[in-house]
Amino acid sequence: MSAHSIIVDDLTFQYPGGDESVLRGADLRIDSGEFTAVVGGNGSGKTTLCKTFNGLIPHFFDGTFEGSVRVGGTDTRESNVGELSRQVGYVFQDFENQLVQETVRDDVEFAPLNYGFDDYEERATRALEMVGLAGLEDRFIWELSGGQQHLVALAGVLAMDPEFVLVDEPAAQLDPRNAREAYERLRWLHEERNKTIVVIEHHSEFIAEYCDEMVLVSDGSVAWKEPVRIGLNRLDDLHAENIHPPQVTQIADAVPARMATVSGDRYPVTVEEAESALPNEDRSVTTEPAPDSRSSGIAADNDDRASVITLRNVGHGYPTLREGHNQVLEGLDLDLYAGDRVALVGANGSGKSTLLRLLTGLESPDEGTVTVLGQETNDALPEELADDTVYIHQNPEKMFVEDTVRKDIGYYLKNRGTDDVEDRVEEILTYLDLEELADRDGRLMSLGQQRRASLGIGLATDPTVVLLDEPTGSLDLQSRQEVTGILQKAESRVETVVIASHDLQLVAEWADRVIVLDEGNVIADALPKTVFDDSELLAAADLRQPQVVALSERLGFDSPVLTTDAMVEAITKETDSAIAPAIDEDRVPDSETPNGAQRPMEEQ
Repeated sequence: MSAHSIIVDDLTFQYPGGDESVLRGADLRIDSGEFTAVVGGNGSGKTTLCKTFNGLIPHFFDGTFEGSVRVGGTDTRESNVGELSRQVGYVFQDFENQLVQETVRDDVEFAPLNYGFDDYEERATRALEMVGLAGLEDRFIWELSGGQQHLVALAGVLAMDPEFVLVDEPAAQLDPRNAREAYERLRWLHEERNKTIVVIEHHSEFIAEYCDEMVLVSDGSVAWKEPVRIGLNRLDDLHAENIHPPQVTQIADAVPARMATVSGDRYPVTVEEAESALPNEDRSVTTEPAPDSRSSGIAADNDDRASVITLRNVGHGYPTLREGHNQVLEGLDLDLYAGDRVALVGANGSGKSTLLRLLTGLESPDEGTVTVLGQETNDALPEELADDTVYIHQNPEKMFVEDTVRKDIGYYLKNRGTDDVEDRVEEILTYLDLEELADRDGRLMSLGQQRRASLGIGLATDPTVVLLDEPTGSLDLQSRQEVTGILQKAESRVETVVIASHDLQLVAEWADRVIVLDEGNVIADALPKTVFDDSELLAAADLRQPQVVALSERLGFDSPVLTTDAMVEAITKETDSAIAPAIDEDRVPDSETPNGAQRPMEEQ
């Protein structure tokens, strides 16, 4: 093993005022040259663990610290954050807060300049070249896309030339292209610049494709560290921590026993592995059920329903210091109808969030008209529109103003002059299964809990339209399922739900109408199947098929399969009669398979 390692030994840590330790007896070793993913459910302690690597804990975040963390032989308690940052660079999940200067070059130069490095300019130039931002040195930070800002934060870390680079959720808040670009840059740094990469990640598909090692943090301790292909097969452990394995792994686990295994009797974790593991037959029938009876705004041309939301020739943009004006939406025409499950998708900067704000009246179009429930937004105050149209922020903590969720829900109801506030509060808490969160301070809850509570706040007013910006961003499996469940429950109280999302698995599973935005224009408005079956459209909008869709294409389905359940059903129907006798004869007894299910031996 390399002498250059991060070694965590029997680490226990408790934040001031905390009821219990966040970390308890954690042990871990990360060696130089690894590309390691740290995973765990929301609140498991994984981010706290990683903040000990560069001394943020205990030097910046105080608390009770027992055990030790050593970086390259240096005890982090005997060093400081400044010194450790030369060995361990950290890109935070909220990377925007790391950008402290006006221009790209000034920001990347900031750390080496303040450390007194004479070659700070050369360091910044090399770092910008490494992340692919050469030529943008003089751009203002606020002129950049979210993906470019993320790369600036990474460049600022690389300018210090650390051996270890730690990135908290590289894909968070990024569109599929930018998320993949971020991981490609990390791979290049790992392979070409010999950097040791550590990521905190919820997206197991990225882990399967890019990482070598995988660390599971469970209840404040390190449960295990395994090669990725073994770790992603420890399905009981992952499910217990609300971590979703790759879609292809879920499919392999659910089809008849031992049908879909690869070398080492394990399940596939990439589409390529699944293609070789699953039967590839000539399929000429569509396996996905037809769309349900829900009406859709993309129905036949003779659809004469009245629209809930109408946009006509809408243009909108923002002033900039350099170009003068950045046009975000241009000539937009759109109709949304009651019963629509609408997903807005597209690259960062394509206009999704701007469109949502226009629908709330928080912003007014520069050109054209926006009409919501028969009322033009230019003729009404946002607070008047809010009686029937609720906007759930991408950052849900902005919706918490009181010290309990119960009071927060009541606060919004009282401000709208609602009668029987207490009864309404209790009714929404029960309806959305929020009782266990009712007396907690929303600002101190996990992100998943905050999203659930913010949905409760919004739905309590009985709106007609609900707009959500990235409702499942940075959530573990359980939190994601809970938010999706609330979305489904909302349909019995709400006429139209519109989400803006980079979570294309959610889009495929939930939406019945997908609106694709590109540079302020609608380039597609169609059923999910149609969108995910159009490779040119996906490329133009910087989108990417979910694993299950890509797999269905490779396996010869004539129409995209959108969900893992549909894929499992299709494969099982096709193969039951042909392989059931052979499987029954050769089935390993449940007592010999992990978890009492048809799963590969996890320790091989």
